[in-house]
Amino acid sequence: MQNSANDPADARENLQQQIQHLDEQLIKLIGNRQRLVNELLEAFPQQLGNRIVTSSQRLDQLLDQPEAAEITRGQLSREMLGSVMKHISSLCIHSHRPTSAAYLGPLHSYSHLAALKYFGEATELRPVSSIRAVFESVARNDLPYGVVPIENSTDGRVVDTLGMFLQCDMKVCGEVLLPIHHNLLSRTPRSEITEVHSKPQALSQCRDWLAKHLPQARLVEISSTAAAAKLAAETRGIAAVASLEAGRQYELELIDANIEDNPNNVTRFAVLGTDLPEPTGQDKTSILFQLHHRPGALADAMSLFKSHSLNLTWIESFPAPDSPNEYIFFVELAGHRSQPTVTQALQELEDAAQRLTLLGSYPKAD
Repeated sequence: MQNSANDPADARENLQQQIQHLDEQLIKLIGNRQRLVNELLEAFPQQLGNRIVTSSQRLDQLLDQPEAAEITRGQLSREMLGSVMKHISSLCIHSHRPTSAAYLGPLHSYSHLAALKYFGEATELRPVSSIRAVFESVARNDLPYGVVPIENSTDGRVVDTLGMFLQCDMKVCGEVLLPIHHNLLSRTPRSEITEVHSKPQALSQCRDWLAKHLPQARLVEISSTAAAAKLAAETRGIAAVASLEAGRQYELELIDANIEDNPNNVTRFAVLGTDLPEPTGQDKTSILFQLHHRPGALADAMSLFKSHSLNLTWIESFPAPDSPNEYIFFVELAGHRSQPTVTQALQELEDAAQRLTLLGSYPKAD
């Protein structure tokens, strides 16, 4: 008679039972976490969900624990484990207050990936056709949040987004940084590619690579990277510059990976919404202001920030609507609006400015 201890069927059954037991424990732990999140959000309504989901500093601390390090030394990468933890966090938030957000679509666009990174997969993410439509969705209260690109490390400011802040009373409650890695995707061999389609910014960020490797191909601007991937799947001879996720969605071949000219290419996205994040110690404040048209006005405004030892992290100017030769200034500074130095500087700037709008204070993205 065969020893049951050596029976492969018994061994398999034993392993399956252990896995089943761990799955039951996981479900109980997730349930306990959900209960605690509910208690937290009921007791402290301002500690709203997306900030719990997107606390990259807190997630890094978890992933630095010995238990996590042991897991990520195997086939499960740090990024994959972090994604699992973030999704669980997103599910717990969604159970307390189901929420949704608009983003510049379509599915698998970089704005979609940024929205997923910020909110997690449990949030309902709705694609819209333009940056204007994202703003309008939030302004009309159709959706509580929106995600829009605001700056790229290669191409600089996103004009459409800054322009909408001038037209629409909108607040910023968060930001997300998304490393942008462009890929050449097609169902056509590289030697037979005659056209490369993508949105203008993506083509611009790969201009040197495309000129060197596909000098014969015509570059065609299209509404989004995901739309380019869809077209590449439908038409022979066309390639798309898009994300790997878009390539998988439309079953495209990866012709070349990471073709962006700047390997540190990052796009920063603003999260639109009415949340008022509490200070974390690593915060940013965004404002826009217009100064009186007189000599030295801008220098005087900048001196206010210096006198209060405030570090400016971003400065952009934009032509003021209906005011020739005058400009609106977009400024981001380190610190939270509740800090005395920030409060005082903004008050002094408001007294000196023709117009001042506080867009929001929010945790700095890593």
